[in-house]
Amino acid sequence: MEHVIEVSQLSKLYRLGEIGTGTLSRDLHRWVARAMGKEDPFLKIGESNDRTQKGSGDVVYSLRDIDFSVSAGDTVGVIGRNGAGKSTLLKILSRVTSPSTGEVRIKGRIASLLEVGTGFHPELTGRENIYLNGAILGMRKHEIRRKFDEIVDFSGVERYIDTPVKRYSSGMYVRLAFAVAAHLESEILIVDEVLAVGDVEFQQKCLGKMGEVSKGEGRTILFVSHNMAAISTLCRSAIILQHGRIDFTGDVNAGIERYVRSSKSATGAVDLADARHHICAFSKLRSVRLMDAEGIVTSTLFIGNVFRLCISFELFEDIRNLEIGWCINNIQGVTLVGYVSPWEGFQTRFDKGVHEVECTVPFLQTLPGTYYVTVWVKRMGEKIDDEVERAIEFEVLSRDLNGSVTYFDKYAELNMFQHSSWRQINSIMP
Repeated sequence: MEHVIEVSQLSKLYRLGEIGTGTLSRDLHRWVARAMGKEDPFLKIGESNDRTQKGSGDVVYSLRDIDFSVSAGDTVGVIGRNGAGKSTLLKILSRVTSPSTGEVRIKGRIASLLEVGTGFHPELTGRENIYLNGAILGMRKHEIRRKFDEIVDFSGVERYIDTPVKRYSSGMYVRLAFAVAAHLESEILIVDEVLAVGDVEFQQKCLGKMGEVSKGEGRTILFVSHNMAAISTLCRSAIILQHGRIDFTGDVNAGIERYVRSSKSATGAVDLADARHHICAFSKLRSVRLMDAEGIVTSTLFIGNVFRLCISFELFEDIRNLEIGWCINNIQGVTLVGYVSPWEGFQTRFDKGVHEVECTVPFLQTLPGTYYVTVWVKRMGEKIDDEVERAIEFEVLSRDLNGSVTYFDKYAELNMFQHSSWRQINSIMP
């Protein structure tokens, strides 16, 4: 299949602090090298862009030696932590900035949405900004006029279309900006993490539109997001950036799993003292432990296993109607199943002090993959008092109830396995 984006040995170097080499002689040295077609002599001092380490120099690589290609009609999710180089990559592909070294070859017209309201003039109305932004993105006036009603209808800001956009909320800004970019008849659509500004309904609408232009119209999409569920739904392949370098390219589900694993190490017992807690008005979660049927702490289970979760918590007062609960989430953050103490008739009165409870699940139904446990404590019928999301990570391995290991892998698109019983009721022999 034809490649519409080809990136070769791409690097982007930034100098921290003031722009320039620091001396006139170095500036002249750089100018002479560029005039002779040679490499910038000061690129070699660049460091990797790792925010977790203190650097010794004043020059960093936002991107370094990036190589990848994207085929026509593909949808690619660009994943990475803050500062990994995702936005810099998209800005280079959109020709907002130029690379320090390397080459980018693009076939076709690009529509990009990198920041909320890019190309909007605050004093102009929404109507005027549609024409202005469309022209910036490369649309001709007759194209904009033909698609104007469709753009306005998609944005949902028809009532305010003749109001200056300086009076728009950030959500209205991004609605109108995305509507213009999505309706441009381009071969490539580049979208940065701007959909987080919109509400849930609009995010779903945008994802649907991007899926439509990718599958229905055959357009290529590069999508940056920290929402793994959105990446998984929309994209077929993924690029993971780490410290400005490519860490992974390939299938989107494999990429998401690799990214999530690298973000948090798995363990069967977790002290929640330093975790992110909720309100904690009358309670605080202290620790969680995942154990197998024999009571051994583990982070690995098989399909069909009996397993237990122990939850330790502290109460700052006597509670008569306490609810303890937990749920299993997949790597996209989707809740698969929940377990709540009152459902099982478990006692709801606890005195002030530290308590530990154990919940036993007789049959693990999730298919192979990485999963997380979220735990919470609250009064029955009231809002959550303390909650820790992704408190513990565990791995489910493939094994059917007869002890075979591999057959479940053929159904990786499923999330749950529900036990059933089978029997032969009739046979007709030839």
